Amino acid sequence: MRELDIAAIDDNLNTVLDLVSEEMEKMDCPPKIIIKMTVAVEEIFVNISHYAYGEGTGNAKILVETKEDPRGISITFIDSGVPYDPLKKEDPDINLSAEERQIGGLGIYMVKQTVDEIDYRYEDGKNILHVFKSF
Repeated sequence: MRELDIAAIDDNLNTVLDLVSEEMEKMDCPPKIIIKMTVAVEEIFVNISHYAYGEGTGNAKILVETKEDPRGISITFIDSGVPYDPLKKEDPDINLSAEERQIGGLGIYMVKQTVDEIDYRYEDGKNILHVFKSF
């Protein structure tokens, strides 16, 4: 397992994406899945950096573990920001035009469509969001 404890700021996004990509490449993950997962990871990390700490800043811990059975990647995001369960947000109506749709929620919807498993919990003052994708 690889662990990264990093300031949750946009400038650190590439470091997070590089970690995830490197681990998936070591497992000979298909490039199409790497691209989809990096987009999902970007969405999650950017949401933490923009919203978890309000006007302030804080850290995010990212745990990345590749698995052999089932073959895939497990990524856990942990922050000490404001409690927020993104899974409680209702999925957007993607049949509506962009003008008719409510603002927000499209990113986490895309993450839910990309990964095989996603769960959230708030524990010991921390938001913990876990995703798993098999390949």
